[in-house]
Amino acid sequence: MTDRPIGSGAQKRSTWLCLIMFAVFAFLLIRIFIIQTVNFEKYQNKVIDQMTTESAVAASRGKIYDRNGSPLATNVTTYRVFISPSAIQSYQNELPEDTDIDYATLISTGLSEILGVKYDEVYKQATKYTKYLDRTIKRVVYEEKADEVREFIGQHDLEKMIYLEAQSTRYYPNDSLGCHMIGFTSSDGVGLYGLELEYDKYLKGTDGYYIMARDSYGNLMPFDYASYIDAVDGYDLTTTIDTTVQNFLEEQIEMTVTDHDAQNRACGIVMDVNTGAILAMATSSPFDLNDPWGLDPASKNELKYSGYAEGSDEYNELSRDLLTKMWSNKAVTESYIPGSTFKIITTSMALEEKVLSVTDGLTCSGSKVVSGIRVHCYKTEGHGPLTFTEGLQHSCNVWFMTAGEKIGKEKFAEYFSAYGYTEKTGIDLPGEGNSIYRSEMDDLDLAIYSFGQNFNVTPMQQICAVSAVANGGDLVTPYIVERITDKSGNVIFSHETEVRRQVVSEEICNTISSMLEEGVSGDGGAKNAYVAGYRVAAKTGTSEKKDAGKEGMYICSTVAYAPADDPQIAIIIIVDEPTEGVLYGSSVAAPYVSGALKNIMPYLGIEAKYTEKELEKMAVKVGRYTGMSLENAKEAILDRGLKYTVVGSGEVVKKQLPEYGSYIEKVSGNIVLYMGNAELTNDVTVPNMTGMTAAAANGTLVNLGLNIKIEGTNNYLSGTGARVYSQSVPAGTKVAKGTVVTVTFRYTDEDDETDYIR
Repeated sequence: MTDRPIGSGAQKRSTWLCLIMFAVFAFLLIRIFIIQTVNFEKYQNKVIDQMTTESAVAASRGKIYDRNGSPLATNVTTYRVFISPSAIQSYQNELPEDTDIDYATLISTGLSEILGVKYDEVYKQATKYTKYLDRTIKRVVYEEKADEVREFIGQHDLEKMIYLEAQSTRYYPNDSLGCHMIGFTSSDGVGLYGLELEYDKYLKGTDGYYIMARDSYGNLMPFDYASYIDAVDGYDLTTTIDTTVQNFLEEQIEMTVTDHDAQNRACGIVMDVNTGAILAMATSSPFDLNDPWGLDPASKNELKYSGYAEGSDEYNELSRDLLTKMWSNKAVTESYIPGSTFKIITTSMALEEKVLSVTDGLTCSGSKVVSGIRVHCYKTEGHGPLTFTEGLQHSCNVWFMTAGEKIGKEKFAEYFSAYGYTEKTGIDLPGEGNSIYRSEMDDLDLAIYSFGQNFNVTPMQQICAVSAVANGGDLVTPYIVERITDKSGNVIFSHETEVRRQVVSEEICNTISSMLEEGVSGDGGAKNAYVAGYRVAAKTGTSEKKDAGKEGMYICSTVAYAPADDPQIAIIIIVDEPTEGVLYGSSVAAPYVSGALKNIMPYLGIEAKYTEKELEKMAVKVGRYTGMSLENAKEAILDRGLKYTVVGSGEVVKKQLPEYGSYIEKVSGNIVLYMGNAELTNDVTVPNMTGMTAAAANGTLVNLGLNIKIEGTNNYLSGTGARVYSQSVPAGTKVAKGTVVTVTFRYTDEDDETDYIR
């Protein structure tokens, strides 16, 4: 058989085929070379990614402490409880057909009862998501409930269907205390509000992670193929907040809101006048930091009676608005008309510029015409002749319009800016508000601004400006965080007092402090801010709201600092839209400033220094006479300057009223000594003393054989205008002779003319 010759076409095709195959192999070899050399790391990482899993290791969030080292925000171990719907279905399918066990029902019933979640929600997770291995039932469960879940799992052999995952959860030991300052985090530990938000980058730390290698079957490979990156815990904050001072302030804020039925919340600040450190700050919508998404009682009530159907868009929108308002830190974010508290600032301008002296005189006729407009004083019939000092103490608008005129628009604007009213204070909290004012004033603006009306400032701006007067003229930056430290105690940041500028001289500040203190201890408009043993400088104020629909609603406030001769702390309390009682700052705010200072100053170690007049009037502590002979008891009582009444007969005192440790007024105090078998009988009816003068209330109780303890007035038996505001024992109560009735007095002086243009 003859071989057939290969045609030229076939040869060409063979050649091309060989060339193509060679090119393909050459390309592949080059690609392999590039992969093994140039792009080795890139593809190695891809392989590693496919054979490894990464698990996060959460950093521990930094803690927040008060100035004494007490924790305000810390971390606790909690548990996420979750179920495996896939496993529930699998185990259910493996059960015999005649079994009466329904795992979904069992688990839903048990977890809903233990965790307080809805049965239907758990059942839905267990039966509708059977392709899933992990469905969260409750994200944060504390140890006690977690133990109950573990017990439930063990009782019913549910180890493969219910799981608990340990986690670190933010915890606030004091619940709502200081909530508007401290703030809170999200469920993922991200700062959402307050210091938690402002300092989030310092608190949050940096998460670490495990990298674990797995083979093609998903099994873990030896540790040689694993790595671990350490988590870096967050820094700790030590604040200027004092939890005890915070408690004192919150107590007074709550009292004034209740007493005067404030419709738009109240707020207060306590600040170190020399450094700017904030010792306390409160707003009267406290919320539980451990449950910040739960509305406070007042908000719940408003939502309940809103008329909106639960779950409707309107209902949900109102709920969100109420939450936002509840969280809002009124002392920092909102502004208000300062009223006569601003007269402190105008006084400093006039004295610093030497356009007025403290002894200059003026006759107040009740109004002053400015640019053809008659502007009134609160005392429309006029104060008559007043010195400038008396004009401040009695809050005379005519005096301050005169002062503003002498200062002039240009200088007034310069001081207004120098005191910080045209800029934010720089406090280390988010969402700080700012003032609202006319930068280009006319003569009428100047007149009205001079007595603190028709412009808005924030509470933070106002206490900073007044603190500048208190400390000798320096405007300081307020702050809350004293230092930042790492877990080893190394200081990362330490605050230093920041003096923004000196506004007025120390001499002028000392003069104003004396003027204000004399108004409190004497017969000025701030008498309700008096605290026995302490020289308090204070000014009250009242302003009418200018917002549409808010006509006839007031803001009542008082700002004070003490001791006036060596100022240490300043305090401001602002009550928005009070509706009950005498609606002036002197009645709605000043008594509560006094109540706070009475507790705060001794706590801070500021020693009381009583005047001779105060010592004469101080209440006397009742001694222990029970068990003494009658003669010895009489002698001891008389030595204290008190009187006594003997009931029954015998040699030894069996009982006494008032009891040992009680306080009663020295002038009228009477100790009832019960001898032998004499019994205390509740045969005296306590009268209603509301509105009485101190002298009248004292006489009424003494005539009934009762004792009086007087609070709230420094001239308690001289009949200077204070009236009974409240009494510790309700009218109509039957008590025994000798019982002490504490009676609180208030002055009802006006402090502002809110309708100053008619």
